[in-house]
Amino acid sequence: MEALLYLIPIALFLGATGLAAFVWALRSGQFEDLDGAAHRILFDDDDPLPDPATRAGEPEEPAKTAEKNGK
Repeated sequence: MEALLYLIPIALFLGATGLAAFVWALRSGQFEDLDGAAHRILFDDDDPLPDPATRAGEPEEPAKTAEKNGK
């Protein structure tokens, strides 16, 4: 029974902390756009990476250089 003297205040503190975090999330707009992330994943806005051989200023891989030299 003596453990309850410690456990009940700890449980109340954790519950109040969770409630405070939830209220903060509501007030800061964390739940405003619930469908936005679900729709954003469907659209591919990333540009494809350029071909390594066409990148300007970068050296070619040693295997490709050896193929060009006839080795």
